[in-house]
Amino acid sequence: MGSERAVKILDKLAERYSDARCELDYRTPFELLIAVMLSAQCTDKRVNAVTARLFDIANTPESFAKMPQEELEEHIRSCGFFRSKAKAIISASKDIIGKYGGSIPDNFADLTSLRGVGVKTAKVVLTEIYRQPFVAADTHVFRVSKRLGLSSGLTPEKVSEELEQVIPSDYKPLCHHLLIFHGRYCCKSQRPMCGECVVRDECGYYELQM
Repeated sequence: MGSERAVKILDKLAERYSDARCELDYRTPFELLIAVMLSAQCTDKRVNAVTARLFDIANTPESFAKMPQEELEEHIRSCGFFRSKAKAIISASKDIIGKYGGSIPDNFADLTSLRGVGVKTAKVVLTEIYRQPFVAADTHVFRVSKRLGLSSGLTPEKVSEELEQVIPSDYKPLCHHLLIFHGRYCCKSQRPMCGECVVRDECGYYELQM
């Protein structure tokens, strides 16, 4: 699983997905945090449709902190788990104001102290906004990294830790997006498009299908 092999794979994916980026729409660090919180068990496309309207109504910690939970629930209902997400967003907004002066924390401990902000959400925000060397593992990253033999972890948290050990620091901010794009557009869960895969020569999953 060495770093040299990981770099070889990521270089090929970077050439294939030169437009790899965060596909959640946001204009500020706080908007990104809210979008990532809403994305749990929900597609980026659906979140973007919701936040396109939501952020015109509220897009600061202050505006969410004073919004009635029932109102926020109605705005985000189509994202799923809307009651728990609304409660978390309001609580996190209040803590961002009260504990962090209205700014998004730039460290893992403080970010994960916010209600509704787990390991994956914190790593996405820290990598995307602050360019810190983390690799968040969603379902795509989990699947693709295991198929490619970059990780053998049994949980997203373990896969994330293993990737952070094998991926060089300067590759980490983009690694998350490259693996997501590959999982979303080629290495799909049910019907992976192995014939179009640029890293199939590095893939143990592909070898098993031969």
